[in-house]
Amino acid sequence: MRPRHIALAVLVAALWGVNFVVIELGLDHFPPLLFSALRFLAAAVPAIFLLGRPSVAWKWVVGVGLVLGVGKFGLLFIGMDQGMPAGLSSLVLQVQAVFTALFAALALSERPGRIRVAGMAVALAGIAVAAVDEGAGGPVLAFVLVVGAAACWGVSNVFTRRAAPKDALTFMVWVSAVPVLPLLGLSLLFEGPDRDAEALAALDWSGVGIILFVAWVSTVFGFGAWGFLLRQYPASSVAPFTLLVPVFGMSSAALVLGEEVSPLRWCAAALLVGGVALTSGVGLRTTAPLPERDAGAAAATAGAGDAATTVGSATASGCPAAAGGRGRRPADPAAPPPPGASASRTPSTPMCPDPSRPGTPPAAAPRSPAPAE
Repeated sequence: MRPRHIALAVLVAALWGVNFVVIELGLDHFPPLLFSALRFLAAAVPAIFLLGRPSVAWKWVVGVGLVLGVGKFGLLFIGMDQGMPAGLSSLVLQVQAVFTALFAALALSERPGRIRVAGMAVALAGIAVAAVDEGAGGPVLAFVLVVGAAACWGVSNVFTRRAAPKDALTFMVWVSAVPVLPLLGLSLLFEGPDRDAEALAALDWSGVGIILFVAWVSTVFGFGAWGFLLRQYPASSVAPFTLLVPVFGMSSAALVLGEEVSPLRWCAAALLVGGVALTSGVGLRTTAPLPERDAGAAAATAGAGDAATTVGSATASGCPAAAGGRGRRPADPAAPPPPGASASRTPSTPMCPDPSRPGTPPAAAPRSPAPAE
């Protein structure tokens, strides 16, 4: 990767990590469900009027929007509002890579290898250690809600993989429009119109800045930049940078919010990050579902962030290597995620040139769709 692109990848990871601190600050201004609705409203408008329609079936837009927007971010915001620390939230959400691999195995018949299975076990051990640490001094229900948010993120990754959006930014914007009304309805039902009206009446410039950061900087810019990187480089080159998200999340929470990081939590971080690295296929020759990103939903994902497809051995044209030769591996397609990452299905094998007919032109290489949050 070029130095400026490495810097861009680190910047995106830093923004997604700091985003958890911004969410924590935003929960001082808004009830969690209202805050999530305002975040997606700002991410969708006015961009939805400037971009074309998504290049996927509407069922995938609605499905990802509900699971990622209402499920993942609703549970995340409620969990943090109930006392889950911002730094620990940024760490625990990374277990979405394990959920993505498990759900992909069930729904897409993708069998993880032994290394990835070992990675899942290590990551789950990290979650167990984090649960013990949080259970000793924090609300267990809030911890469970954030784990549930990670599970919803895993489901949305599989949905996004099936959708295979060609334009990550357009898909992200349209997905962001879906959860606005459901979240507003849930907020009126559970948080109450009086509390919502009070929060909106007290809206100040700091509250506006928080919403714009979470919506435009973390979601729109973050996943737009991530999609650009995944179009330029293989997923195996870009994916490892997502492991920096909890590093920035925990460090910024310690600096800004004064959150203490216990030795047990550092142990949990080492186990979870190492397990996610193995589960995501970092350092392997093929790519697997990788951690996304709020990351957000490029929202498919905020996030955010955000799963990459596994690619079989083939030449760049998508045809098997000629006899006696060694096929060149195609660039890995990828997906994002935190903020809610995406991936494509493995493209079908195109028609290959017939060796018995020299005049038959080779088929064009299949284009890998860009990821979404």
